[in-house]
Amino acid sequence: MSIGLRIIIIYLAVTNIIAFSMFFVDKNKAQKRQWRIPEKTLLLIAAIGGSLGAWAGMNLFRHKTQHKKFTILVPLIILVHAVLLLLLVRAIG
Repeated sequence: MSIGLRIIIIYLAVTNIIAFSMFFVDKNKAQKRQWRIPEKTLLLIAAIGGSLGAWAGMNLFRHKTQHKKFTILVPLIILVHAVLLLLLVRAIG
């Protein structure tokens, strides 16, 4: 496995852990009626590589699952990431 592919895998792992954690924190803050993580921040972390973590957090914590913005965009971002990753892996060889 090339060093470039290893870096990408580490980046995606860290980004997805952060996204998952952010959905957990935001759900807890929502339940306590405290300051919340802005929706655009949650979508941004999904868009920059944390889409699987965001999706897992949404479903496991039942958070943002009633928001069309999240139920449409997060799966769409996952699809885009899958295609990009496939193309990248093929390019790296």
